[in-house]
Amino acid sequence: MAAKDGIGKASAAAAAARRNRYVQRLIEDDEVHRSLLAAYAAGRRAYGRMSNGKPATKAIFEDRKLQRELSEAVSALREASDALTAKPKSRRRKGGLARKALILIVAAGLALALSEGLRSKVLDLLFGAEEEFEYSSTTAPAQPAPAAEGASAAAS
Repeated sequence: MAAKDGIGKASAAAAAARRNRYVQRLIEDDEVHRSLLAAYAAGRRAYGRMSNGKPATKAIFEDRKLQRELSEAVSALREASDALTAKPKSRRRKGGLARKALILIVAAGLALALSEGLRSKVLDLLFGAEEEFEYSSTTAPAQPAPAAEGASAAAS
């Protein structure tokens, strides 16, 4: 019974962690990841310098490299804290006007392609109304050669 109760508590704690906005930011935000990794690396270097055998007070007050590394760790932790507590950057879609213009052009093209009446009106506006054209030749048609005479001459 105690094991089931422990599993239930762990499950509830995991669900609460998933709903926590800070945990979500830790999981998703690359800026927070970079800041925490920089803080961890600077802290490891500072710890390495402090554990070299000198007394800690002497190392903190006299070692300039240790002071710089501690300062880097603190600034990286501050950046991570600021990134965690700041509101997430909203992903606003860009190109609103261009997107609307593209949709308008595509819709106009489809309307022209699918509507014969609209297509003829647009063509009339662009190139003028169609005129009926009657062709009248100014030359007389050529007289065909008699077929019977040409065929008997070729047979001889």
